[in-house]
Amino acid sequence: MDAQGRGRADNVDPADQWVLNPRTGEYELRLPPSAPQSSVPGPRASAPGADGAGSGAGATRRRTAAPGREVPPQRRRTAPEEPAPGRRGRRPGKKKAKGRKVLLWTSGTTAFVVLGAGVGGYLYLKHLEGNVTTTDVGSAGSSSFSKDDAFSILVLGTDKRTGEGNEGYGDTGSNGHADTTILLHVSKDRTNATALSIPRDLKVDIPDCPTKQADGSTQVVPGLTDVRFNRSLGEDGRDPGCTMRTVEENTGISVDHFMMADFNAVKTLTSAVGGIPVCVERAVDDPDSKLRLPAGESVIEGEQALAFVRTRHSWGNQGDLDRIKVQQQFMASLMRKMSSSDTLTSPSKLLKLAEAATEALTVDTGIGKVTTLKDVALELKKVPTKNITFTTVPVRDNPAERVKATVVLDEAKAPAVFEAIENDVSFTEVKKKEKQEKAAVDARLDGTRSEASEVRVRVFNGGAESGSAQTTLNWLQTEEGVTKSENAGNAPESLSRTTLEYAPDQADQARRLAEIMGLAGSALKPGESVANAQGLPTMTLTLGKDFKGAGVALTAPAEAPDVEKSTADKVQCAG
Repeated sequence: MDAQGRGRADNVDPADQWVLNPRTGEYELRLPPSAPQSSVPGPRASAPGADGAGSGAGATRRRTAAPGREVPPQRRRTAPEEPAPGRRGRRPGKKKAKGRKVLLWTSGTTAFVVLGAGVGGYLYLKHLEGNVTTTDVGSAGSSSFSKDDAFSILVLGTDKRTGEGNEGYGDTGSNGHADTTILLHVSKDRTNATALSIPRDLKVDIPDCPTKQADGSTQVVPGLTDVRFNRSLGEDGRDPGCTMRTVEENTGISVDHFMMADFNAVKTLTSAVGGIPVCVERAVDDPDSKLRLPAGESVIEGEQALAFVRTRHSWGNQGDLDRIKVQQQFMASLMRKMSSSDTLTSPSKLLKLAEAATEALTVDTGIGKVTTLKDVALELKKVPTKNITFTTVPVRDNPAERVKATVVLDEAKAPAVFEAIENDVSFTEVKKKEKQEKAAVDARLDGTRSEASEVRVRVFNGGAESGSAQTTLNWLQTEEGVTKSENAGNAPESLSRTTLEYAPDQADQARRLAEIMGLAGSALKPGESVANAQGLPTMTLTLGKDFKGAGVALTAPAEAPDVEKSTADKVQCAG
């Protein structure tokens, strides 16, 4: 990195300014206070004084306060409309490489790195934040990121040809179709995660899509019926929110956020770590992608890495489904490289990754801050690599075609896969401890139950279809006898899952309502009751994005279906 080119004096690389703080035991990016700084470092200029970061001739390379704030000492940082009724990062020690990870996912033309190793220094964080591009997808995603809930991120790779050296790739004139798509779901208890690849040639229905315009207005892009999935992005102005809506409509899985990158991501990120190891069963010489590799293991980066994940003609039946398998193997290799001591103990590599990752990313506004991206990474790194599963949407050849070019859902297998992911069911074996904890959660359903007429509950809409709270209230009162119920309108925030919060002395009521609603034990949240309009203690039912309608059970399946899959800890060879 050219430190001077980033707005720093003295031509000093920040990678050489990591200093161990003996009080906290953390490595920090320390910049000398004596030298003047002309501006906040970064390729994108910001307004003077924006976000409390000093700029201009008076700014210095030291920690400064926003107006009206006192600078603390360095220390460790410990729904749709519903009508109402009335750490700072540490450089790991020699024995603690597992404690800090940089997680990198790359697939075809998609790549993203989220830093779990952290980057210290307020100014540098602001610089990284300036690298990230954000898109407002409105109600298609969550407005914020929660460290306490399960979450799903749609990772999108486009075939857009922007960027130096990319003129010969992708479709001429393309606005960036959904060339590669992975739905990454991380369980609430962080014991497992599933990366579900969605074929670009899968036939789907694309719903109407409200998109934000440059002038702040909203324009609805009409939906399409029985078309390829990759048309959900780029065409006719469809943004990532349209792809998120398409995934939700065709799988039933709630999507909270998205991350999107183009061709440059694979090239810059693999080069930032000095290349990643891959394995092929036989020698490859593909004239179309220009990929040439000997049989066995090789280390690839840059253009060669992009060729590896884009080629189709060297694998299996030369189709997109076989390319997806190779991409999954590539991602697993990248993850192993990112969590290696060679990467984690090198401040220089971490800084290069931070630059490459943030410059490559476009994300939704809910995770647009670098501190939020770091929080996402810290949650991801809690998942053991052996419990991170790669799999693909179960599909079969399109029976309507003589020349097979597209695929359709395998209705005998796909629904069970979608249901398992939506309900946090692991596709790998989790530890005995986690199984015991899950059993303890399910045990909340065991015990006596109140009569339906004794159940007192307020119903909120926290992300379900508009009108769901009133529809559910009518169903509870007229068909299930839960007469002491009321519509509480919209919840303060959107939830991916339906929850029922209750006080200890309301457990009998909670079990009865869970039975009526078909709620899993994980939906029950012991807590406190609230008083209704009459001052009586009342439970709180919040209908999340997973809500499928009054009377439709939300009970989680006991185990995931048996599907073709791989895990992030296994070394595999492409063939």
